[in-house]
Amino acid sequence: MTHGAVRWWLRLEGLAVLCAAIWLYEQHGTGWLLFALLFLAPDLSFAGYLGGPRIGALVYNLAHSYVLPLALVLGSVVGGRIDLVWFALIWIGHIGFDRALGFGLKYPGAFAETHLGVIGRDRAVAR
Repeated sequence: MTHGAVRWWLRLEGLAVLCAAIWLYEQHGTGWLLFALLFLAPDLSFAGYLGGPRIGALVYNLAHSYVLPLALVLGSVVGGRIDLVWFALIWIGHIGFDRALGFGLKYPGAFAETHLGVIGRDRAVAR
């Protein structure tokens, strides 16, 4: 798991992504109400944990990886549906926000084990 200065660089990178997504959305977005309503939508992926930790980690990671929102940007531009880019920017902003707070992609063993380190109460146990 990531620790020390590398962990902080990755968190700073998440903050930079959040700021860039907000700036781009502000330049071309469709209003802050939509942003506010959808900003936490990727966290609905927590429901995947109802199927157990392996399925939960898979669903969570799909919703919290940059791959799908960047594919949405590409598909939107290529398909001439620029209006869908705003959804991707909100999604990317959410991921950056989570990473800035130290929430990383999940390992299937336990919810608290992330690529950015152990989170929550389990963090004290990991030290």
